[in-house]
Amino acid sequence: MRQLMTGNDAAAMAAKMAKPQVVAAYPITPQTSVAEKLASYVARGELNAHYIKVESETSALAACIGGSLAGARVFTATSSQGLALMHELLHWASGARLPVVIVNVNRSMAAPWSLGIDHNDSLSQRDTGCIQMYCETAQEALDNILIAFKLAEKTLMPTMICMDGFLLSHYSEPVDIPDQADVDRFLPPRKAKYKMDPKNPFTFGGGVSPTVLFGLRKRIQDDMDHALSHFQKICGQFYRYFKRRYRAVEPFDTKGKEIALITNGTLSGTARAFVEQAGKEKGVGLIKIRLFRPFPRRELTMALKGLKKAVVIDRNLSPGSGGIFSQEIRAVLYETGQKIPVISAIGGIGGVDVTIEDLDRLVQRVREGGNLTGETIWMGD
Repeated sequence: MRQLMTGNDAAAMAAKMAKPQVVAAYPITPQTSVAEKLASYVARGELNAHYIKVESETSALAACIGGSLAGARVFTATSSQGLALMHELLHWASGARLPVVIVNVNRSMAAPWSLGIDHNDSLSQRDTGCIQMYCETAQEALDNILIAFKLAEKTLMPTMICMDGFLLSHYSEPVDIPDQADVDRFLPPRKAKYKMDPKNPFTFGGGVSPTVLFGLRKRIQDDMDHALSHFQKICGQFYRYFKRRYRAVEPFDTKGKEIALITNGTLSGTARAFVEQAGKEKGVGLIKIRLFRPFPRRELTMALKGLKKAVVIDRNLSPGSGGIFSQEIRAVLYETGQKIPVISAIGGIGGVDVTIEDLDRLVQRVREGGNLTGETIWMGD
């Protein structure tokens, strides 16, 4: 069935179809309608779940951690300062190996106070041990949430689905809604191997020796390394059920081109339109990154083969270092010995429009500017 939906509606629909048993969320713009929609599903009896009304985002994730420890499938959603409030408990969720699914509707961090979109809220959580995926469309939001539940429960890692505030969360577009029976076959009920059970007791979160902690951290790294192959297999299963294909890294029209624009989120749509219009003339293709943690090293290096320059457009900023995606990409290329200049561009922070004309000017500057490696281009500056 195809329906006109906002990104937030699609996220709530996906969460409903995944049949979580515990939902806990605190409303925060621009996430609020996700929580409202799920509350209405529960109130009308369309979703058989415990909806916990909490007093903060810290409490929301704490409630999800408790539900997950008890063996339930759990879901929450947040944004910006709300995700920052969850920061401490993201470490608890990953350390306890709990498959909590979190939708983060990206929004700028204060101060100053802003409702504009950038990715600093989610990228500030990159070292918490949480898988991260970024969505371009409402269809991707729905589909990737379903994929996230299966991936989280396979890897025992909290998983975050990131979707741009307002540009995706509040715009309406056609979305194909899968049949519930197909979703149930793709995503059967969670079967927790370890859970709180008085008849079969375990210790959760107790104190350990340095040696045990060291081993547990190594296991998280090992399992995160394997999460990429699980993601690929699950995406293959998703395609067989629903005929929509997803990959960690998605090249678009890069064959025979000199320059690749590297993007994520809704900005990928604008970049694709630019490549469709002027890519042949300008010698430009597109590489879209969907999966940020674990970082898809091999897939990215394969996508960059044959290209002469990579222009990374970051909708984020690590003050004192520059764009976060460009840092990660440079590190990967250094490791692999792939000698492609990586040019860092900052654009769209705070919800500033990035247009096809802006991309045209950026590509022209890259072509005329010689070696811009190590510099940061501020789009619109």
